[in-house]
Amino acid sequence: MKRNFLVAASLSVFAFGSVMAQDLATSPCASGTSTAGIPNATRAAQDACTQAYDLFQFMAPQLGLALAGGNATLGTGSTLGGLGHFSIGVRANVLQSSLPQVQNFTQSPSGAQRSTLPTKDQYLGLPTADAAIGIFPGIPLGLTNIGGIDLLVSASYVPDVTSGTVTVKPSSSVQVGYGARVGILQESIVVPGVSVTYLKRDLPTTTIIGISGNNSLAVNNLEEKTSAWRIVGSKSFLLFGLAAGYGMDKYESTADIVGTTTGTFAGSSPIPGTKQNLDRSNYFADLSLNLPLFKIVGEIGQSSGGTVQTYNSFSGGQASKSYQYYSAGIRLAF
Repeated sequence: MKRNFLVAASLSVFAFGSVMAQDLATSPCASGTSTAGIPNATRAAQDACTQAYDLFQFMAPQLGLALAGGNATLGTGSTLGGLGHFSIGVRANVLQSSLPQVQNFTQSPSGAQRSTLPTKDQYLGLPTADAAIGIFPGIPLGLTNIGGIDLLVSASYVPDVTSGTVTVKPSSSVQVGYGARVGILQESIVVPGVSVTYLKRDLPTTTIIGISGNNSLAVNNLEEKTSAWRIVGSKSFLLFGLAAGYGMDKYESTADIVGTTTGTFAGSSPIPGTKQNLDRSNYFADLSLNLPLFKIVGEIGQSSGGTVQTYNSFSGGQASKSYQYYSAGIRLAF
């Protein structure tokens, strides 16, 4: 009995340590000083700076997933068949996100104060256009070809957005991505399509500014770079088609963080060149409706993995929590 109790206690400590390991022990922002209880400018802005840092850490994985999505080409895992064949499509990648409610944050002039920052569950998404161009048909092998190659191109639209006291402003509205697909099996009447894809998509340099009272939490010069590989299998039937796949995403995010306070205890505290690198597993399933001229495709997927550290916690969970996402689009193939 005593031994079982000790084992259970040890496991509890281990589990607690694993959760707490995702929390920063100290604020990443300069602490500044106080004289006779009066903070200098750096000290007065440390809490705002820390919250701006956590805002970046919390949102970067969500933006990465909105860019990367699931299947590189909705509804298919097959190469096209070489020169003269291509497909085009439009889609929207949407995830069940947790958006920080910056207007409800409060900042202390006495330095960083650990707290639970409020979030709101909301859908977050980006519209994307993509194209696949046949380059090499592959080598014939029985009822299929192997080793076919397609060029992949995508373009993401990122609008200016103002929601409450948060403003998102990209340097440009459109960003182009690129990649390739290599066929393991080309789909035929009896053989499913199987391929490996690699696709690189980036977010235009973006500024996110949240106003909390009279204070400002700024994520300036945000650059979100994503790269994703997938292995996908698919089979098209008379009226519908199925596809499913698994892969890994890599998100590389950088930004210049600034927390600014006004009023009696005014100050500003920056963290230039803040970085986050995150690897996530990604799996998905597609269902397509085959119409005479095009396909209507729906997708559901899940992204998870990696560790993201923040000083504060969020009511919506950890920054590295799993996210479910959806895609819907139309694809034409020739």
